[in-house]
Amino acid sequence: MSHLQSLLLDTLLGTKHVDSAALIKIQEQSLFVASPGFNVMPSDVRTLVNGFAKNPLQARREGLYFKEKDYKCVRADDYSLYAKNENTGVVVVKTHLYLLVATYTESMYPSVCVEATEKLGDYLRKKGN
Repeated sequence: MSHLQSLLLDTLLGTKHVDSAALIKIQEQSLFVASPGFNVMPSDVRTLVNGFAKNPLQARREGLYFKEKDYKCVRADDYSLYAKNENTGVVVVKTHLYLLVATYTESMYPSVCVEATEKLGDYLRKKGN
């Protein structure tokens, strides 16, 4: 297991308020590491990368189609993208090299998912990732 995958599992899934997590390489538009069972399709990778590549306001207006669901975008700026579909959601944080993706389910607190994902994103940015 890589150091980055350990970080995902310990700092995100360890909160019990992140259902699944992944790191996507921005430049290559490819999945780098993911939590067990979290299959991010190439089309989902493109959707998330494009959410940042385009004007974030466009992502906010149009929402996201991720993992075969339509998500309403509740935050979109240069470093963060939050979207929800009923009681589930996805949090995406941009670092220098990666998109950090975390999902939460109905029984989880979105605020804890957001806080843990943002903190890990800050840590990765400080490390130059």
